[in-house]
Amino acid sequence: MMKVYADPITVNCRKVLAGLALLDAPYEHVHVDYFKGEQKDAAFTALNPNAALPAMVDGDLVLWESNAILQYAADKLGRDSAYPQDLKTRADINRWLLWESSTWFPSCYVYLVENCVEPLLGGSADPAVLDAQAAQFHKLAGILDARLAGRKWIATDNPTIADIALAAPMHLHGWACLPIADHPNLKRWLTESVETLPCWRTTWVGEGFITERAALAA
Repeated sequence: MMKVYADPITVNCRKVLAGLALLDAPYEHVHVDYFKGEQKDAAFTALNPNAALPAMVDGDLVLWESNAILQYAADKLGRDSAYPQDLKTRADINRWLLWESSTWFPSCYVYLVENCVEPLLGGSADPAVLDAQAAQFHKLAGILDARLAGRKWIATDNPTIADIALAAPMHLHGWACLPIADHPNLKRWLTESVETLPCWRTTWVGEGFITERAALAA
C-alpha cells in the first residue's frame, strides 16, 4: 500500500489527498507538520531532499512532486476515467499538470502567503506585492476561464486529476482574496463543480488552516 507523507493544510498535500480520494486509492497517511517544520527533519529529507511536502513511498519507490504522485497512483490503480490512456487526452492533462506546477501555483501562492500566512505570523499583507502579481494572476486566470467556457471539467466530461491539480492552489480562495470574480467560468467551475466533489469535501481545509469543520463552532 502507498504511504503518503503529508500535512493536509498545504496546497500540494491537499491536492494529493483529494486526488487520491478521487481515485478511490488506498493509502496510509503519515502526518508531517508543516508549521512545525517537520519536512526539514532528517527523517523526511531522506525521502525528499527538497524538504517539501508531500512525498510517497510504495515499496521500493520513493516519489515526490504532487502531480507525479497522482499520475503514478492513477496508473497503478487503472483509474482511466481520472487519467485517460488516450494519447491526446493524456497529453492535454499532462500539459495542465505542468502548467499548474510551473506557472499557476506560484501566482496563486502569492495571495495565500500575503493574505493568509503573513497575518497568522503576526504580520500583514503587503499591497505592493499583491499589486505586482495582479496582472500575472489575471492573465493566467483568463487562460483557465477561456478553457472552461461551456465546459464543466478541464479535460473530459468527467473530473480528472487535472481538475484537482488546478483547483488546489485556489483551495482557500475566499480567505486568500483571490480575485476570481472577474473570471466567471473559472469561478463557476471551482465553486459549482470542483467544490461539490466528495473528494474535495472530505479533504476540506478552512480559514486558519483548520481541517475539522467542528472547529468553526469552537
